[in-house]
Amino acid sequence: MIVGSRRSRQLTDVLTYAVVAFFLIFAIGPLVWLLLTSVKLESDIVTSEGVRYWPSAITFEHYRAIWAQTDFPTLFKNSAVTSSVTIVLCMVSGTFAAYAFSRERFQGRHTLLLGLLVVRMFPAVMMIIPLFIIMRSLGLLDSSAGLAIAYTSFLLPIFIWLLKGFFDNLPDDLEDAARIDGCTRLGALGRIVLPLVRNGLLATTVFVAINAWNEFLFALMLTTSAGSRTWPVGLQLMIGEFQLPWGMLSAGGILSIIPVVILFAIVQRSMVHGLTAGAVKG
Repeated sequence: MIVGSRRSRQLTDVLTYAVVAFFLIFAIGPLVWLLLTSVKLESDIVTSEGVRYWPSAITFEHYRAIWAQTDFPTLFKNSAVTSSVTIVLCMVSGTFAAYAFSRERFQGRHTLLLGLLVVRMFPAVMMIIPLFIIMRSLGLLDSSAGLAIAYTSFLLPIFIWLLKGFFDNLPDDLEDAARIDGCTRLGALGRIVLPLVRNGLLATTVFVAINAWNEFLFALMLTTSAGSRTWPVGLQLMIGEFQLPWGMLSAGGILSIIPVVILFAIVQRSMVHGLTAGAVKG
């Protein structure tokens, strides 16, 4: 019976590792293929013999070409500016809103929270026409500032909901104790509350940053010139009617992934703590 139980556990372990390996390959495989394509010769990418999985020679010509012969540096800069402004807007307005929803009991609180969820239930494409009209009326169409405001309008509700959950895990009398010691409400938020939810705030901010960096639909519909387009739109517009520059597209994809990888490398420990905060109590 002991032998049978041991074999059952071994079989379970094998199946577990097999499933994890399958999904790991499924997730990492496209990135590996993208990297290999970006360093292949043009003759290795599209051949009459079919797919060539491994490059016959390593070249970085596609990286040089996309950086020197296209508007990719401008697109990259536009994405960085738009994402940074979006992060600042979400952090400032979202932090105060989440704190108010968590700590205050005011009329219409539940209705407003439900409204934030309802906004997220609608597809982003349904917001394009109203946003386009508003941006055109305000003179913000085809600008990084207007695009950042559009991103914020879509990402702010989920930012508030996520951060509110971290505020809810704090003791109810925490701010009262700080105010007895002489802190104002704003001082208690900055000196006591935010340091305690630092990891949660960081995890939520990274979520917003990644979504803003990779957003495509709003950037496609609300920008018309290379001076304000972001990198996802720029790469998509490189696809012509009679040509498909796989090498440069792959190189652009790899260059666009690098900032996200660096961000995760810097904040991975704090982000894991933030994502698991409140999962285990005791």
